[in-house]
This record gives sequence, structure tokens and C-alpha cells, in this order.
Amino acid sequence: MKQDNKLLSFAGEKWSSELQKDEAEDAQSGQEKTFMSPPFEDTELNINHPYYDVARHGIIQLAGDDNSGRKVITFSCCRMPPSHQLNHTRLLEYLKYTLDQYVENDYMVVYFHYGLKSLNKPSLKWLQTAYKEFDRKYKKNLKALYVVHPTNFIKILWNIFKPLISHKFGKKITYLNYLSDLREHLKYDQLNIPQEVIQHDENLRAKQKGKLPPVVKIPPPRPPLPTQQFGVSLQYIKDKSKGELIPPVMKETVSYLKRKGLQVEGLFRRSASVQTIKDVQKLYNQGKSVNFDDYHDIHIPAVILKTFLRELPQPLLTFECYDPILGITSVESSLRVTRCKQIIHGLPEHNYVVLKYLICFLHMVSQESIYNRMTASSLACVFGLNLIWPSKGTASLSALVPLNLFTELLIDFYMNIFNSRTVPGEILP
Repeated sequence: MKQDNKLLSFAGEKWSSELQKDEAEDAQSGQEKTFMSPPFEDTELNINHPYYDVARHGIIQLAGDDNSGRKVITFSCCRMPPSHQLNHTRLLEYLKYTLDQYVENDYMVVYFHYGLKSLNKPSLKWLQTAYKEFDRKYKKNLKALYVVHPTNFIKILWNIFKPLISHKFGKKITYLNYLSDLREHLKYDQLNIPQEVIQHDENLRAKQKGKLPPVVKIPPPRPPLPTQQFGVSLQYIKDKSKGELIPPVMKETVSYLKRKGLQVEGLFRRSASVQTIKDVQKLYNQGKSVNFDDYHDIHIPAVILKTFLRELPQPLLTFECYDPILGITSVESSLRVTRCKQIIHGLPEHNYVVLKYLICFLHMVSQESIYNRMTASSLACVFGLNLIWPSKGTASLSALVPLNLFTELLIDFYMNIFNSRTVPGEILP
């Protein structure tokens, strides 16, 4: 305990001095000299949210999935108001509250360091408490922590806390000097990056010595292959598949998982090798056969199914359904199933058939939850954002509750919701 106190006392001096150096450098480069309260306000957030006082600032955001289907959480320091306006204990509770929704699945965190100032920084004691609070439950499935725009302050802080951080956890931390470096690791366009961070990134690049590397011209996109499965519309796949309503990649992954994966614990919660997923996608896009037995990993077809849904140009539930689905929480509990039925019965015929096929399978998975631990609620947390997302930007954390609730109702009440509309030629798993 005494050693920890000495460590914190020493760190406190370094903490303040290095932060002041960073602020001085920002001032010299013409950036803001004083902290400005961030203008961000989550308009979708309900005032009755248990952490409304913290959540409204948008410090913590969900940023969709990475290329392996892992949820991405962002933490933006520039959105932290001055310390006297933010209860840091509540901030820690809200961070845990947010992560609790995802820690059973593989996930990653992107930390935008720019904007941490003397006026809004939490104490070192708070940082130490935070690290201790995030026990194995949170660290186990955290696959990567990306620290964007690290400064000398961050590097010194790392050296101070290094004795307290396990080697295994330390290997998950990656420093990225520029926003463009994120493109190598996840879907950059899904990130809700604060404008202040973007401006800071531009300032850093402008300060680079010598000439900037030449701009690489990106060739125009090639037309999709006739056998393309990923990144093309359901209609395109149907037209190229002799009128088949269910896309081949969906039919094959569902069939395989139905035969061999229904009782696998944590099905759909795990990620898979990024390169393997790319290789399987390439095979499907080229119209070649895929034998999942060759990969000896049941999570590969599971990730492929999620990836297919996520890469549709328009979500399976269509953009038009987004706002009606957000309203599901305002509907009386006894009427929610009826409302779900009304929403999905308004879908185009093809979308309806594919959705019914998928939900039928997910209902089967939920029926084996005693073995696979994947209840309708667990499946909804995984599939909610793969079935519906807004036409612009990404869904906010506050939108997750209605999106996941809607998906859970579809799975739980599958027979009731889908039994009153039939389409010629449709098939079930």
C-alpha cells in the first residue's frame, strides 16, 4: 500500500508536468489554449437513462463492428467537460455499465487521447481505481486497445503504471500516431470521431517535416463478380442465383451451424482470424465451394454469417424501419409483439423472406441456450446492429436498447410474428 502511495505521489508530479508540456505545445501550434466545453449532445438519449448526466456528453460511444465482427467502443477525451462539471466516479460506473453489455463477446476499445487537459483530467487515484475495477471479466475478451495520438504524457504514464499491468494485457495496447492508421485495424468510416480530433490530426500532419507522402490515387471500384456475395444487394444475388431467395452464403452457413453449432457455448460471441475470414469471403465471391470442416473452427461460419449481414448495402430491416424500431420502447409492453409484426410486415417481400429464414434459425439457437448460453437476449446483442443501422453515421449507445429489444422480440416470438405472412417459394432452415 505504501509503495502504491509513493508511486501515485511520484506519478502525480509527472502527470501534471507532462500534461502542461502537451498543452504548451498545442498553444504554440495555434490550437486552443483553453478548454472549451464540448458541444456534443446525444439527441436520442432519454432523460430517464440511469447515467444521463454522463452519457449526454458522448464521451463513450459504440462504433459498430470491426472486420471480424467485434464490437468497437470509443472513448473521446475532448468530450470530457471540466472536472467540476463531471462526476468521475459516475463516469467509471457508466463505462462499466456500457462494457457490461459486450464483455461476454470479443470487443475492442479506441481511445482518443487528444483533448485531455488540466481542467478535465481525472486524478491518478481514479486511474488506479479504474484499472483495478476492470478485472478479468473485462480484460479477457478485450482484443485490442488502440491509443490514438499518444503524447509524452501517455508514454510516461505507461511507464509509471507498467508494474501494475500484466504482460498479457500490455500486448493488447497499440499506439497510433494518426487517424489513418486506424484503417488497417477496423472500419474507419463507422467511427464517430469528434471534429476536434480530426482537426488535431490535420494539424499534426501539417507539422510533419519534409514533404508529405504523395497522395495515392484510389482506382475506381470494379464491378461486382457475377458470383459476388459480400457487399452487394439481395436483389443482385437473387438475379445471379437463378431467382433463389436465400443467398448461398447464408444458406450454407446456417445449414452448417444448424448441424454442428447449436450446442456450442458462446456461438456468435467469438471472433476469428481476420485473414481466414477474408479468404473465405474471397472463395464465396468467386463462386467457389467452401468446406467449413477444413478450418476446424465453428466460429468461422458464425462470423461469416454476421459479416454477410453487416456488409449489405442496406440493412436487412431497411433504413425505413430504423425510426419505427427506435420507438418500440415507447409502446406498452403488451402491444410490442404486435408492433414488431406491423413493422416487419411492411418490409419488401425479399427482405421479409430472408429475415424470416434468419430469425427461424436464431430461434433454434435460443432453444438450445442451456448448452450454448445464447438466449434470445444474448443473440439480440450480437445481431441487433447487423440487422439495422441508421442511413447516416452509426447508432448511438442510447439506440441500442430499442434495437436489441426489437431483435429479441423477433427471436423470442418468432412463431407469433412471422406466422401470418407467407411468400411463395420461401424456405426455412
